Order: sequence, then structure tokens, then C-alpha cells
Amino acid sequence: MSLSSNGKVHSVDANGDVQKPFKIFVGYDPREDIAYQVCRRSLLKRASVPIEISPIVQSDLRKEGLYWRERGQLESTEFSFTRFLTPYVANYEGWAMFVDCDFLYLADLKELTDLIDDKYAIMCVQHDYTPKETTKMDGAVQTIYPRKNWSSMVLYNCGHPKNKVLTPEVVNTQTGAFLHRFQWLEDDDIGTIPFVWNFLEGHNKVVENDATTFPKAIHYTRGGPWFDAWKNCDFADLWLNEMEEYIKEAKKKAEN
Repeated sequence: MSLSSNGKVHSVDANGDVQKPFKIFVGYDPREDIAYQVCRRSLLKRASVPIEISPIVQSDLRKEGLYWRERGQLESTEFSFTRFLTPYVANYEGWAMFVDCDFLYLADLKELTDLIDDKYAIMCVQHDYTPKETTKMDGAVQTIYPRKNWSSMVLYNCGHPKNKVLTPEVVNTQTGAFLHRFQWLEDDDIGTIPFVWNFLEGHNKVVENDATTFPKAIHYTRGGPWFDAWKNCDFADLWLNEMEEYIKEAKKKAEN
């Protein structure tokens, strides 16, 4: 297995053929570039399957004519709606994952892709979550709505007929409720993933002596250690350690 400069991990099978990488699209916001870099690194560092990581950058999508929606007052990040272009940018082929940039992966992504079931259009952690805070991140308004955080990490069956609905036209014109609550799907189309793959910092808890409750992916949904106000949040040390390793690697790479 080898890592290429563009964020791909390649793997060769027994016949010597390069395996097609699993596509991962990470929400990108210029205010949280370091969060994106650390999330990306944590995925690449632990993956034992070939993966390809691409940021979903709103400005690039606008230049390509794929995104023209005006930003609403309740959109806390630039990828609040661009995330739903995942099946489109994956050419409606195979499975792909969208994930917010404020995640830190602690486990091998293979463990997650092994859960994929082709009978579903999407799979996600189905949180029952009502935030206590009125603000998050750098002062952004904390909104409350059904199925909150379900769309923050989603495995998309991009080739599923029902996901063909997610065209740029629909993503740019449909309501937040339609998109974030997956209203283009029936409930039976949505598969469940264990909560440890979208472990909400400050909400989900690790149960002592129960390894099944320890996070495989931490979601710093209230705000992460890259914001001064959240430097002492739960699991901050894990994220900061990963950041330090990223900075050391980036510095070494720049010197060579």
C-alpha cells in the first residue's frame, strides 16, 4: 500500500491490479482549514483499504456552475448544503462517504465500509440529539431540527436510483428540511451505523469497561480545539496530538 501526493491510498490485489479507491468527500470551510487537514490525515493514517479524499469546496463548485444557492443565516459552514452533491460528484457510481471536517478518525475505515449494505440508499448514525447550547463553533447559531447530525457523516449508495434525485438543481433549490432530513427517501431506505462512527463530543458517553462505546470517529460538533473557546473540550488532546503530527509532517515536507 502506498500514499500518493493527492490524498489517495492505493492497494494492489493478488493479481497485481490496483484496487479502485473508496471515495471520501470532506466538507471544507476556509475558516476551518486545519480541521480539514487533521480529519484527512486521521483517515489516511489508519486506512487499510484504498481511499481517495477530496474536499468539497463551495467556491470551486460555484466556478463550475454546480452551486449557486445564496447563503442563509442559519448556515454555520460553507458545506451546509454542498454536502448533498456527493452522489453527483461521484458520478452516481458505487459507494462514497461525505463527512464534516470536524471529525477525527481513530479507527480503520475498513471497519466502516465492511458495514455497507447495498439494499440501502444511504447509511448513517441515526442520532436522537437535541443540543443544549445556543451557539457552536465560532459563535454560529446552534439550530435544532429532526434528524440533527444525521447528514454530518453519510455513506451514499451513489448508484441507487433514488439518489439520482440529488442533482445540482435540487440541491440549490430544495429546503433544508428536505435535504437534511433525507426526505427524498423512505425510512426503509436509510441504514443504521453504530453511534461510535459519529461520536458526538459533549453528548455521547464512553461507558466504563464497555469497549463498544469508545469512539471510532469523534465529531466535535459543538466546536473543536482549533477554536480558542473549545480547547478544553472532551477528547481535545487526541485532536491536538494529531494536529501536531500533521504540522511536523507538513514542515518536513516543505523543507525537502
